[in-house]
Amino acid sequence: MSARCQLTGAEPGFGNRISHSHRRTSRRFDPNIQRKRYWLPSEGRYVRLSLSAKAIRTVDGIGIEAAVVRIRARGEKV
Repeated sequence: MSARCQLTGAEPGFGNRISHSHRRTSRRFDPNIQRKRYWLPSEGRYVRLSLSAKAIRTVDGIGIEAAVVRIRARGEKV
């Protein structure tokens, strides 16, 4: 599963891990991606989404119908 949020588009960020001796090695900052299942009343079915923790709170606020509209506007398949 890729570390990408379907609603916000959050992807891994890249940077350096810095040791005590100040040597730098590459690292990545992954978003907190969760797989969550929602009931979509307009289509009468469940949808399973890969969302970041922030996006899950957004869905709780705006509702699943509005969130699916935003996801489809981004070109993602639901």
